[in-house]
Amino acid sequence: MQAKDGNPPDGGYGWVVVVSAFMVMGLTVAVLKTFGLFFVEIQQHFDELASTTSWITSVTIAVFHLGAPVASSLCVQYTHRTVVITGGLLAFSGMALGFFGLNMVWMYATTGFLQGLGISFSWTPAISIVSHYFSKKRALANAIASAGECAFAFMFGPFFQWLISQYGWKGALLIIGGIQLNICVCGVLMRPLAGSSFLEAKFVLYAIFGILAAMSFFVPPLFLVPLSYSLGIDESWTASLLSILAMVDFGGRLLCGWYANLHLTKTIHLLAMAITLISTSLMLLPLANNYLSLAIFTGFYGFFFGTTVAIHITVLADVVGMPEFDSALGLFMLIRSTGGFVGPPLAGKSGSALKFPLFSSGVSEPRST
Repeated sequence: MQAKDGNPPDGGYGWVVVVSAFMVMGLTVAVLKTFGLFFVEIQQHFDELASTTSWITSVTIAVFHLGAPVASSLCVQYTHRTVVITGGLLAFSGMALGFFGLNMVWMYATTGFLQGLGISFSWTPAISIVSHYFSKKRALANAIASAGECAFAFMFGPFFQWLISQYGWKGALLIIGGIQLNICVCGVLMRPLAGSSFLEAKFVLYAIFGILAAMSFFVPPLFLVPLSYSLGIDESWTASLLSILAMVDFGGRLLCGWYANLHLTKTIHLLAMAITLISTSLMLLPLANNYLSLAIFTGFYGFFFGTTVAIHITVLADVVGMPEFDSALGLFMLIRSTGGFVGPPLAGKSGSALKFPLFSSGVSEPRST
């Protein structure tokens, strides 16, 4: 059972929870964001279209969001700690079973479904418990916790590429699954604090934001690698794009979290500005035609993505209030699942229509810069 309700400590053991959540973010969403490095390998192995291969990530994203209400309910019934540990075991199972790589349906069920459920059961309670431990410093605490996604993605880019080159994509999946077992250790550190509550129906415009945002959030990281190949960029440079994305994303989160903590501007106004700027950077993507321009696009997108992610959960807490936050977070993620599910395949079909070499079944070799 969870502890009785009380005032958030805004510090103390809360910082241990923040560090644990930081690790969970890195071992879940950072893996998902860096999965683009496996995209070409899996596409080549099964000789499939980009839109077909992208369903692996689509299933992961959809289950990640669809599982959030279940994870929230389990947090209320049991504890955040228990759900996070369960998520770690599920994430490991998804990657470990993906190692067998029997066919695309198998990949959808393992690296897609099980991995998505593991991410959902880990991410949802981790980000939720941080909000319960903090009130005045909630924006900063959430920004620091979410920055784990960027810090790990910065390292995972070159690390995953090395794993693939040394052990193949199947062996790399197995090793990554083993690393994800550390989620269970993080879960043990998440000491229960807040009690349970129920959700009243509220947050329509915010729900629409969730759907539209999820449609595009994971598309750039997923297709950044094949897009760079299609522009003739050598594969030794492609992983650096993911590292650039992670680095500026990290900076955007911490800077926005620090500024939001000053309470000079309403967080919902900050979110509106961040969304406007990230949309602008996405619209400028067609101008990228070489490594330098693609790196610049990646930098702008990554920074404003970081500012968006740093505060959008804080805005949700402001919209519904903390007594209803757990259930609201689950419902919000459920609503977002629609966008997350259709976004990558739509992007894959768009790439095929534009006739990028790696967005078709005939995969060409990358050229050197």
